[in-house]
Amino acid sequence: MSSLLQDGFGRSIDYLRLSVTDRCDFRCVYCMAEDMTFLPRQQVLTLEELERTARIFVAQGVRKIRLTGGEPLVRPGVVGLCQRIAALPGLRELVMTTNGSQLHKLARPLAEAGVKRLNISLDSLRPERFRAITRTGELGQVLAGIEAAQAAGFANLKLNVVVMHGRNADEVTDLVDFALSRGLDISFIEEMPLGQVGRERGESYCSSDWVRARIAERYSLLDSAEHSGGPARYVRLQGFPDSRIGFISPHSHNFCATCNRVRVTVEGRLLLCLGHEHSLDLRGLLRRHPCDDAPVLAAIRQGLLRKPLRHEFDTGDVQILRFMNATGG
Repeated sequence: MSSLLQDGFGRSIDYLRLSVTDRCDFRCVYCMAEDMTFLPRQQVLTLEELERTARIFVAQGVRKIRLTGGEPLVRPGVVGLCQRIAALPGLRELVMTTNGSQLHKLARPLAEAGVKRLNISLDSLRPERFRAITRTGELGQVLAGIEAAQAAGFANLKLNVVVMHGRNADEVTDLVDFALSRGLDISFIEEMPLGQVGRERGESYCSSDWVRARIAERYSLLDSAEHSGGPARYVRLQGFPDSRIGFISPHSHNFCATCNRVRVTVEGRLLLCLGHEHSLDLRGLLRRHPCDDAPVLAAIRQGLLRKPLRHEFDTGDVQILRFMNATGG
């Protein structure tokens, strides 16, 4: 069944990114400030409200849900939530984005709960640099989590790399080598200007074209029409059939024309676009109508008509004050 949700430009919405927490055990330099104040517990959606939100969207043709954060695996009860969402009739795929810190103990329970794929953040292979980028993370713990995820049988594991000049751009080919040696996919992401993180983002901006050129110096790239339901553009590498290289390019290659997704933040804001503040207070609706989905769905349909045509990111200025952990990664 095709999606029953459409925006005002006729784009079908069949992909929901659902944040389960704004909290995280890392403090990545592109995601948040070093000193963070997180939301009070009463302001975040309960597990039951998260499940209900997922159910409403799946009943309207959403076929893919990605659980995000913050770091979703620090939320108590998240494995049970995964199991309940994965069982929703009509959902094709439940996936998750994680920093990998908890996978050494939760990879197998997640696979058993019905999570189909994982995206794992890995911005450096050098322990000291990894610590500097994440401020609190331990590279060895994340590498152990990647191994645990592979052992748990996850197919098409993907690494996510936010590329920044002056921090990790010189590791692009090393990270590709790491992914290829393990049969993993890897995506390189242009940094998004969300939140005041204490530095000028334009100084570190690294375009997807620059990254692709560095990879092409070592490998033969074959353009691919494949997609995973999100914004990434993929290439294959000659001689490495098990891995794909993706590029997510909000600045240099705007992907809004084919946008098929919305985000729900952990405080229950339905974000219609990553690059705008247009939103709908789903939390209020869910709590005012605890036993009736019809008013919630009507508000969602009306809200989608205000979904912008595109974002307007600028590499120098911060247009959106909310941090990425509050947006849903």
